[in-house]
Amino acid sequence: MRLWLKDSERRPDPAPVRTDDRKAILVGITLWLLALIGFLLFLRPLMESGNRWWLWSCVTGIGLGLVGLIYTHTRRT
Repeated sequence: MRLWLKDSERRPDPAPVRTDDRKAILVGITLWLLALIGFLLFLRPLMESGNRWWLWSCVTGIGLGLVGLIYTHTRRT
């Protein structure tokens, strides 16, 4: 087995596969939204235990998902 090939010996690179990344991002946003709703249902125990940052983690996940959704939409066109 050789670790280095000359350019003349290499096979051509395969064509990139077209994927729809927006579906995966939408699933992630939906899961973050469901987690946020679940935490909001138990807001009082969450605040009493000092785990308010869990709410902000969900909000951040939703926000980053929306940024990723916008990015993949603009990259697709």
